[in-house]
Amino acid sequence: MRILSFPEQATPSHLRVQVRELQEQAWPSPPGSPAPADAPSHDPALRPLSMLLVDEESTVLAALDILAKDIVHAGRRYAAGGLSTVVVGRESRGRGYGRQLVAAAREAMITRPLDLGLFTCDSVLRAFYESAGWRVLPGTVLIGGTPQDPFPSDQPGFDKVTMAGFFSADARQAEKSFHDSRIELYPGTIDKLW
Repeated sequence: MRILSFPEQATPSHLRVQVRELQEQAWPSPPGSPAPADAPSHDPALRPLSMLLVDEESTVLAALDILAKDIVHAGRRYAAGGLSTVVVGRESRGRGYGRQLVAAAREAMITRPLDLGLFTCDSVLRAFYESAGWRVLPGTVLIGGTPQDPFPSDQPGFDKVTMAGFFSADARQAEKSFHDSRIELYPGTIDKLW
């Protein structure tokens, strides 16, 4: 097994098709509206980096995307990244592939380099992400969408927790300012909440 990384738009078509199939397993498109099998799924302004765990035959077993942008929090600017579209194929689940890929993504964010990683997940997945090196930010809400049309992670019907990794010295020093806060992520209208 190996992990391959590509800017999303540079991911070879045969791999992108497989990733889209895994995503359709997890999050089926509404009837009659599936995206083209090799179409990118993220806003290019977020510099999406696709990471794929593939076997010896180049079959995609697990995939995720890292999205990145600068944010301002508590008056300071940070290069932030987050995990998006983390998926493992049905037949590959329970073998540690997702954990392996999520841990590798954390390391990729450190070397990219980003100041910190921030993302939300369903609360039932908290232990999974913690086992891959991420930490929960207690009481923290990510505000996605846009300033004109915010999309907060604590909206009714959501059961989310915010996960984080603090990579740079500046981010580590400011970690407590991220606890119990509302972080204005604003990734846009395509990736409302990475």
